[in-house]
Amino acid sequence: MSMFCYQCQEAANCKGCTVKGMCGKTEDLAKAQDLLIYITKGISIFSVKARENGIVNKEVDNFIMESLFATITNANFDKNVFIERIRKGLSLREEVKQALLKANVKLSNKDENSNWLKKIFNTFGLKKEEELNLPDAAIWFSNDIKAFNEKAGKVGVLATENEDIRSLRELLTYGLKGMAAYVKHANNLGYDEEGIHAFTQKGLAATLDDSLGADELVALVLECGKFGVDAMALLDKANTSSYGNPEITKVNIGVKNNPAILISGHDLKDIEELLKQTEGTGVDVYTHSEMLPANYYPAFKKYKHLVGNYGNAWWKQNEEFQSFNGPILMTTNCIVTPRDSYKDRLYTTGVTGFEGVKHIVNGRNGESKDFSIIINQAKQCAAPKEIEKGEIVGGFAHNQVIALADKIVDAVKTGAIKRFFVMAGCDGRMKSRDYYTEFAEKLPKDAVILTAGCAKYKYNKLDLGNIGGIPRVLDAGQCNDSYSLVVIALKLKEVFELDNINDLPISYNIAWYEQKAVIVLLALLHLGVKKIHLGPTLPAFLSPNIVKVLVDNFGIAGITNADDDIKMFMEN
Repeated sequence: MSMFCYQCQEAANCKGCTVKGMCGKTEDLAKAQDLLIYITKGISIFSVKARENGIVNKEVDNFIMESLFATITNANFDKNVFIERIRKGLSLREEVKQALLKANVKLSNKDENSNWLKKIFNTFGLKKEEELNLPDAAIWFSNDIKAFNEKAGKVGVLATENEDIRSLRELLTYGLKGMAAYVKHANNLGYDEEGIHAFTQKGLAATLDDSLGADELVALVLECGKFGVDAMALLDKANTSSYGNPEITKVNIGVKNNPAILISGHDLKDIEELLKQTEGTGVDVYTHSEMLPANYYPAFKKYKHLVGNYGNAWWKQNEEFQSFNGPILMTTNCIVTPRDSYKDRLYTTGVTGFEGVKHIVNGRNGESKDFSIIINQAKQCAAPKEIEKGEIVGGFAHNQVIALADKIVDAVKTGAIKRFFVMAGCDGRMKSRDYYTEFAEKLPKDAVILTAGCAKYKYNKLDLGNIGGIPRVLDAGQCNDSYSLVVIALKLKEVFELDNINDLPISYNIAWYEQKAVIVLLALLHLGVKKIHLGPTLPAFLSPNIVKVLVDNFGIAGITNADDDIKMFMEN
């Protein structure tokens, strides 16, 4: 087997990609990413111990988060970036190790309950590394590309032979990857939280611990959900403190006659800097896919050249980027193999990358990124080709919905609203995802959809009407804004004086695609939400036994067809 990857919903045959990723990831790229994750686990072995002794290396914290983020689906396809990150990771691992040696870190031998990591460090510094029984990820070293490739072939997903332990280790790892994406967006706005870094490294180190059984790993997975909630709350605070609370907004989906730049992805700091630099240049800015919710923030509404949203979810970018005519900036994951017809107009930034595509680097010493090359190119391009007309409404994040709480509660009490459906998550290429369009169309007229993420593109342009002035699709924003849906649910629980969140008239029918959806799922499980339905398929990385655990303890289930599922939801 040349490669093995099953971290996304498109895993080949619902089992795993073994020749080339459905995302376009090649064997050598997949192996480089596997090795980078392996190195982050090795760094974490030492960083966990360093933290216990008051030694915190922020460069290590940032490196681990960025590395996890860079390996999520459709984020970065540039193998050279990963080779350099592997080298940097090996250097940082040695740096943390030397800091421990310098501090002469030791532990008392009297602690009979010491876990495996403590036992290793009881004699750390007194023996040679190879005599300490350290995990290989903590000691392996090379600077040779051939050695990288050879090692990568031995440390991927299938290196864990037990299917159930492998499943739980990967579930934890993918949750950490999704959480890292949210943390890095918050970091870009100057917000951080020490505890999230500490747990991330604890979780990574735990995936190397062969003494941990299924019960211990399940506990860590649920703990990951707890920190997932913390990470989403951190990002919510960062976004709203920086740009204000999202407001109910009508967003234009047509085009104007000016040359323009299309910005996609999730990073609000990037669109802020782009809007500042394009102001007064005659160049308009349009959002795409997950950047749509930028239109809801008060701080961005003052820019008159932010003129609307162009296109749909990430997977349609090949055709939509071609017709846009101007340059496109990808700020985070969700990039696909570009066509030659627009590749020279495509730019990446942050952790995103694609070999042969121009990359905008971070500004020095906290300065803004320089988008002048994109702006200058835009001025030479034709205006976007119109692909649709009209408006869509969004901006129903928790602050806005809570402001409507009395109206919503009255609608529920009078029976005008019978049920809410959380349909957050991801969109994707599979034809089976048309299920979500059909599901939305066939829902009873007294049902309201709560959404976040690009899954909304399956139904946010349908004319589903409203209930007493309340739109039947309430879009909270990006996938990370799923936190808003949690806050809304908890507020409704409080208003209706319920003891259990599952007693609310809320059903969960979530579409997933990649690892950010995984952390949203774990966050919901941590909060005690049950009977979540996932589609269009259950994750390939969940073994039959682990699926049974989730079914027995949380009522997790898949989807069938729109008619039967609606009947099932409405009867429960």
